[in-house]
Amino acid sequence: MRLRYQLVLFTTTRTVINTLHRMVYPFLAVFARGLGVDILAMSFALTARSVIGTLGPFLASVADSRGRKFGMLAGLALFIGGTLLVVFFPTLPALALTLILTTLGKYLFDPSMQAYLGDRTSYEQRGLVIAITEFGWSLAFILGVPLTGFLIARSGWLAPFPLIALLAALTFVLLFFSLPGDSPSTVLGQPSIVHRPLSNFRLVLTSIPALAGLSIGLWASTANEVVNLIFGVWLEDSLKAWVGPDGFSGVLAFLNFFKGTLGLEIALLILASMVIGLSELSGESAVARFSDRLGKPRAVGLGLTANTLAALLLPWLGQSTLGALAGLFFFYITFEFTMVSCIPMMTEVMPQARATVMAFNVAAQSLGRALGAPLAPFLYGFGFPVVAAGAVVFNVFALLALRRMQKG
Repeated sequence: MRLRYQLVLFTTTRTVINTLHRMVYPFLAVFARGLGVDILAMSFALTARSVIGTLGPFLASVADSRGRKFGMLAGLALFIGGTLLVVFFPTLPALALTLILTTLGKYLFDPSMQAYLGDRTSYEQRGLVIAITEFGWSLAFILGVPLTGFLIARSGWLAPFPLIALLAALTFVLLFFSLPGDSPSTVLGQPSIVHRPLSNFRLVLTSIPALAGLSIGLWASTANEVVNLIFGVWLEDSLKAWVGPDGFSGVLAFLNFFKGTLGLEIALLILASMVIGLSELSGESAVARFSDRLGKPRAVGLGLTANTLAALLLPWLGQSTLGALAGLFFFYITFEFTMVSCIPMMTEVMPQARATVMAFNVAAQSLGRALGAPLAPFLYGFGFPVVAAGAVVFNVFALLALRRMQKG
């Protein structure tokens, strides 16, 4: 199967996986109301998901020992099983376990896929190839989240889960029959330590450049999460100030049009999700176009600096509907440019244990989100400007880690 068709299949698969992973954020309050719990309880469920996600390296190391295809299929199987759990047991503990299992499945699939592409593409072109697969991240917000919002508005909070499980099962079948079997014995002509996974862990955890590179993802993800977790609640709270005497002055015509079908709050969350998805798609496109030319470390530094500026502007722009959406667009496009530029950079840190490095990279990002999730509602208690200030501080930490990695 030619690489271009594999890229289409990988992107489609990641769109399905990421839809479940991402829909929790804009509909956090909706899920909480459906389950009869508060936002804090949901934030703890997301924290548990992120903490468990740090186990990704122990799972994804099988892609170094058993092959990339095996790792991708195992991740999808775990994702499907986790999605079905909440379908049969629609409770908060079941939902928390669903979030954990599907995240582990995602964190097994993604590094296996990235290692697969790293084996088959040169470093000079890897920014383009990785950026194409990352479209599955933004398309989840552009296509997946609006669809789930429509289903939730019509049939309740549980409605998206059966459809996501079905679509994931279809991609599993397509990958099973279309991907060639691969041997983990060599990676770009270099011997891989496939028979001793702990040796791969030791290689990564004793490398200063690798640890510094992992720290970039950790701190940047923390910065993003403190905004990511709270933006849906922030928009709902801000809506009260934007709506005028007629009930809709200051709100986009989109919201008025869909008011009767979806409800005002869900329509606003869908619109915000589409804006974020479009911003991320733009960021991924920018990586595809510029990261290989700029050089991956320079692109990461540029993205972190721009994301810091976006965080500083968010409270000021958030005084109106259009301003808030514009601020979110700028914030997410710069974050996506940063993280997608970071992925091809990390694929070349340690080629002989590539899947393990990429799994640690995902785990570091997951740990960053675990740090950000409980911080977000705490910071929001002091107002959204404090949330934005927290994002700035963590981005500065990421810039310092980038500088250390370059020295190494």
